[in-house]
Amino acid sequence: MKRIVIVGGGSAGWMTASTLVKNFPQFKITLVESPNIPISGVGESTIAGINEWMALIGVEDKDFMKATDATYKLSIKFNNFHRKGEGFHYPFSYPYTADTTLGVNDWHIKKMVYPETPNSDYADSFYSIMALVNQNKFDKNLDKKIPYYQYGQSTAYHFDATKFGLWLRDNICLPAGLTHIKSEVKNINGSPEEGITSLELEDGTVLMGSLFIDCTGFRSLLLDKTMKEPFDSYSYMLPNNRAWATRIPYQDREKQMVPYTDSTALGNGWVWAIPLWSRMGTGYVYSDNHIKPEDALREFKMHLSTIYHDVDLEKLEYRDLKMRVGMHDRIWVKNCLAIGLSAGFIEPLESNGLYTVHKFLVELCRTLDRCSQDGEMERIAVSQYDKSIFNVTCKKLFKEFATFVAMHYALTRRKDTQYWKDCFEREYDPNTLDENLSMVYGFKNFGVDRMIAREFHLAGGFPCIASGMGYNAVDRIVQRTNTLFPGPGLDSLSEEDCKRIADKLERNPKRWAEATKNCLSHYEYLKNTIYRDSDE
Repeated sequence: MKRIVIVGGGSAGWMTASTLVKNFPQFKITLVESPNIPISGVGESTIAGINEWMALIGVEDKDFMKATDATYKLSIKFNNFHRKGEGFHYPFSYPYTADTTLGVNDWHIKKMVYPETPNSDYADSFYSIMALVNQNKFDKNLDKKIPYYQYGQSTAYHFDATKFGLWLRDNICLPAGLTHIKSEVKNINGSPEEGITSLELEDGTVLMGSLFIDCTGFRSLLLDKTMKEPFDSYSYMLPNNRAWATRIPYQDREKQMVPYTDSTALGNGWVWAIPLWSRMGTGYVYSDNHIKPEDALREFKMHLSTIYHDVDLEKLEYRDLKMRVGMHDRIWVKNCLAIGLSAGFIEPLESNGLYTVHKFLVELCRTLDRCSQDGEMERIAVSQYDKSIFNVTCKKLFKEFATFVAMHYALTRRKDTQYWKDCFEREYDPNTLDENLSMVYGFKNFGVDRMIAREFHLAGGFPCIASGMGYNAVDRIVQRTNTLFPGPGLDSLSEEDCKRIADKLERNPKRWAEATKNCLSHYEYLKNTIYRDSDE
C-alpha cells in the first residue's frame, strides 16, 4: 500500500487525510472533492473522545478553536425526553465515588429515601464538572479544586464543521504535501469482485491507488454505488430520518453561550442547540413517518419563537436534510474503505457523527501500524483478516453506540403524540440490547442484565441516561417489602444507613459550587483566552 485516494472533502475527508499524513507520511495521498456539491457541515458538536484523535495528529485546542468558531463542551442536556418539563445532563467526566458506600447506586438509595429528588440530581451528585455547567462557567485548570476533572477527558468542543475541515486542509494536509484536486468524479472503475481500479475525473485525469477511501457522505459513491455493499438500516430502533437546520444570531452571549449541547424533545423528534462563538446552530431532528416536512418546519419555528424572541425567524435560512440511518455490513471491502456518512450514520443525538469518524480513524491507524511492524514502513500489506478485524471492531462500536442512543427513546414515559407513543410501544429485543450495551464498556452484562439486577456500574454514560430517564435501581417496592436488590452489601443496610447515604450526597454539589464560584463564565473565559484579539 503506497498510494491512497480520498474521495470527498468535508470534515470526514479532511480528518481522514490529516490522520494519514501525520501518521503515515510514506504514503502518497490525494484528496479529490467536487467543487459543486455543498459540504454537509452540520456536525458541530463532539464528545470528549475526540481528544484521543487530536493527540494522534498533534493538535491542541489553541491551534484550531479561533479559526473554527469553537467553544468548549462539558455535557449534553436532555429536556422532555423522559417526561415533558423534565431535564437531566450527561456530563463528560468520571463520577466521584470515593466516599460512597455502593458507588453510583448510592444515588438510588437517596431516591428511595427522598422520592421527590429530581432525576437531574444524579449528575449533580456525582460529577464535579456539573458545578461549572450549572453556573455557566469554564476553566481548564481545576484538577486541584474539584475531583476527577481532567481537561482532556472531561472536555469536548462545539465548532463549525466546515471551517474545521478547511483548517485541517490548510494547516495539516497541504503543508504535508497532500495532493488536493477539485474536480467531479466522472466515472468509478471497478466492481464488487475486483475492487476499485481507478477514478476518471471530469478533466480527463485518471487516479489510481492501492486504497480508495469513500468520504462522499450519504451518497456513498464508492462503497454503496460501486462496491454494492449491503446497507443495514437501524430504523427498527431509531425513529428519526430527517432534520431541519438553521443558524441564529446571539441575543445574549453571556447567557446563551453555555458549555453544553442542549437537546429538547418536541412532538415528533428533538431540537439541538449548539453555541458557537459567533452564532447558535440549531436543528430539528424528526421522523417524516410521523409528520410532514412542512409541518415539522412549522413546529420547529414555533419552538424557536419561545426562545429567540427578538429574532425574525422568517428571515433565517432553513436546510432540509435527509438522513440514512444505519451502517453498511462492511466498511472495508477489497481496496475500498468508507469513513463518515458514507459508512453509516446513527442520528445527531449524543453527537455521534464526528465520533464515529475519529473512532474509525483510530482503528484504521492501529490496523495500518500493525501491518507495518515487520520494520518496512514503506511496504504495508493489509491482509483480508486485518480488514475483517477492522470491520468487526467498527461494526461493534457503531452498533453499541446506536443501541445507547436508542435507549433515550426506549425509556421514555411520554405518550402525548403518536411519535412518542410509538417510541413507548416499540419492540426491543432485550438480548440484543444487552449484547450491544455490554460491549460499550468492556465488560459483560452491563445493560439489560444489570437493569434486571438493579445494579448500575459507575462507568460510561448508560447510568446517566437510565437514571435521568427514571430507571431507578432502588424503588418503592424495595422500601415496602424490605427486599433489596442483589447488589453487594445492600441487604445489610438499615433505614438509618440509607438516610446517611442520602444526606452525604447532598454535600457534593454545594462544595463543588463553592470551589468553582470564582471561575469566569464560559463566554468570558473564551474571550480572555482563545478570542482575545478577535472582534465579536
